Amino acid sequence: MKKKKAIIAIISAGPDQITLVKKAKEMGIESHCFAWDKGDYSVCKEFANYYHPISILEKEEILEKCREINIDGVVSVLNAHAIPTVAFVAEKMGLIGNKFDDSLIAVNKYKARRALINKGVNSPRFAISKNGELPDLTGFKFPIIVKPTDRSSSYGVTKVEDEKDIKEAILRAAQLSFEKEAIIEEFLHGQEVSAHTISWNGKHYFLAIRDKVTSGNPYFVEIAHHIPTHLQPDIAVKIENEAKKALDALNIKYGACDAEFIVTNDGEVYPVEINARMGGDYASEMIYHSTGLDYMKMTIDVALGCFKEPQINTDYFSGVYFLTKEQEWVKEVIENKEHDEEIVEAKITNSELKHVQCSADRSGYFIYKSNKKRTWKGY
Repeated sequence: MKKKKAIIAIISAGPDQITLVKKAKEMGIESHCFAWDKGDYSVCKEFANYYHPISILEKEEILEKCREINIDGVVSVLNAHAIPTVAFVAEKMGLIGNKFDDSLIAVNKYKARRALINKGVNSPRFAISKNGELPDLTGFKFPIIVKPTDRSSSYGVTKVEDEKDIKEAILRAAQLSFEKEAIIEEFLHGQEVSAHTISWNGKHYFLAIRDKVTSGNPYFVEIAHHIPTHLQPDIAVKIENEAKKALDALNIKYGACDAEFIVTNDGEVYPVEINARMGGDYASEMIYHSTGLDYMKMTIDVALGCFKEPQINTDYFSGVYFLTKEQEWVKEVIENKEHDEEIVEAKITNSELKHVQCSADRSGYFIYKSNKKRTWKGY
């Protein structure tokens, strides 16, 4: 008897899912993409076996269709708003995945912060603002960071140096929040890094720690990354230990996760955000170039219940630089990529260069792979 072809539901069909859809096809898996049929939201319909024009927020309707199709697994990468629907469908159909109620906590920065602190995970002082109202900030030390509770990619993030500017920052964050809520946190000084993990049945595997370079005050948009981290081994161990505590606190048992941390000047490690999804900014590509591990395949394998323990080796250095108005020099590197054999991928995505306030304002990128860490313009 011919073996049944595996069927996977992919929640979201925007540009961020294209690599996932192509990987499923490469693996011989039948893919069904679900997303609102409008503009960039539905670009994956050109690559998936089947496309269903249902908003990723319509979890009941997606569940009904998935039952009809009789899927074997459900997954999404990069899109935080798809995570609850992924968990809902998996739970209702008895498939591999995290619990729906836990996913609602993981995608909300304030609820996640409360869950972390309740389990003894390091945390800065924090508070919540609803509908733009100013909360009680007695005892807070400036500067502070204000951001929407339910957005990603640096949308609505502002560093506030003075009390007189708090209200404006809160209003900006609340306006960009779907729930009209903002979280206020004391600002942590130090190196920002991400721990990229894959989890299976509650066991967490650490694939790489990625160093970040941001645009700085006031929006802190990520403009470059490097793998592996330059941090000392004892600090890397601290990051892994805190990431494990954080994942356990949020009850994340399955799938990819992007755990962001600040390492302070005195070596303390604090979680910034724990994202129950794969990290963006070409993290999977960088991990592949640095370690040889196929992050997309592992994520699909988890959803289908055929995950195998990875062998973690870091053989190369990899990094990405983004094109912005502030970094016009990146354009020249992209345009001359054929003259540098260590540039493995480069693209201009928008002819207009913008001053960055969020990740969507970036206009291109290049990725390198090398036997050593490479830096341009000193970072």
